[in-house]
Amino acid sequence: MVKSAQLSINGNTFELPVVEGSEHELAIDIGKLRGQSGIITLDPGYKNTGATTSAITFLNGEEGILRYRGYSIEELAEKSTFIEVAYLLIYGELPNAEELGKFQNAIKYHTLVHEDIKTILTGFPSNAHPMGVLSSLVTSLTAFYPESLDPNRSKKEVDLSIARIIAKLPTFAAWTYKNQVGQPVNYPKNKYDYVSNFLYLMFANRAEEYEVNPVVARALDKLLILHADHEQNCSTSTVRIVGSSHASLFASVSAGISALWGPLHGGANQAVIEMLENIRKDGGDTQKWMDKAKDKDDPFRLMGFGHRVYKNFDPRAKILKKAADDVLQALGVDDPILDIAKGLEEVALKDSYFVERKLYPNVDFYSGIIYRALGIPVDMFTVMFALGRLPGWIAQWKEMRESGEPIGRPRQIYVGHPARAYVNIEKR
Repeated sequence: MVKSAQLSINGNTFELPVVEGSEHELAIDIGKLRGQSGIITLDPGYKNTGATTSAITFLNGEEGILRYRGYSIEELAEKSTFIEVAYLLIYGELPNAEELGKFQNAIKYHTLVHEDIKTILTGFPSNAHPMGVLSSLVTSLTAFYPESLDPNRSKKEVDLSIARIIAKLPTFAAWTYKNQVGQPVNYPKNKYDYVSNFLYLMFANRAEEYEVNPVVARALDKLLILHADHEQNCSTSTVRIVGSSHASLFASVSAGISALWGPLHGGANQAVIEMLENIRKDGGDTQKWMDKAKDKDDPFRLMGFGHRVYKNFDPRAKILKKAADDVLQALGVDDPILDIAKGLEEVALKDSYFVERKLYPNVDFYSGIIYRALGIPVDMFTVMFALGRLPGWIAQWKEMRESGEPIGRPRQIYVGHPARAYVNIEKR
């Protein structure tokens, strides 16, 4: 196996080590290049730059593989629970019964939030975007737990912060929704499991008895598992680079939420529903819009099909397709938008144009369908994404801190004015 690479510039040759990952990925280590040569590399968007080594998630987009700590996403979604997967991501191994019990109990103990949080929440107008509210509430935890700001905290103290944020994020998310719709908030009921408790917090009406639909709870549990981590994406890299300054876990996760908020990252499933709404308004002719998608001269873009990472198929989508079918059947939802979605799916899975180009429905397509069926507002979709991604953010922050990574400090190539003399305002 190649152990080094050579870079030749202007007659000078520099030897660079080659790093091999556990799945035989190769990377050229340029960490010392600038010190040796004064030269840096340029990679806009870091599309071909490995900012770290990580033992958390393996992703092979060409072959449609996604694994957490070596376990296939298919097996985890079938056999595990979100909380068990969260433990796996954060602590590196699947928990035994005792470890899982302690983890679940620690989370249940911290589901309640300080009553002053309600004062912060009611300070936001009801039309405030839920992601902005959620990010602010997570940041506020640093005020309620100032000891979390200490960069040299013990493992026990870090574990406490981990339990707190996993416990409180569903409460924050549900309260954000309740504030938006002008309803009184619900308080956690720890008789429920993690996902069922969230559904109660979101949808319980105090005037009626609320019963958690087990099909819905299991589908949402799978959805959160599938979103739990996805290697070095925009929000995850944000969490790591913020954390590299020794910012607290709460501050780093808040930054990740803000990064996820952007429509190019966390808003894809929202774009799916907006596309379906436009098709409905146009009359609901799915074949017409699929033909538009195939027309290279038509600006229409089919949302929720294909993936920028997965060049074959999105392994998460196969799992969610079954979950979406189960939810729609269990709820008996009658929604023209969802009928249009099923029509698009049917065409895409049979039409040779889409099959040959591997433009299969992706995880965002099916997650949008599920959220719509559950009655979750479109602008809450990204909040749901954040709820699922939380364990991955925590695991990445923890790994970065424990491995002693230096503060993130990207370089640049300056393309502005060269040195010039100051001109007094009278002569400008």
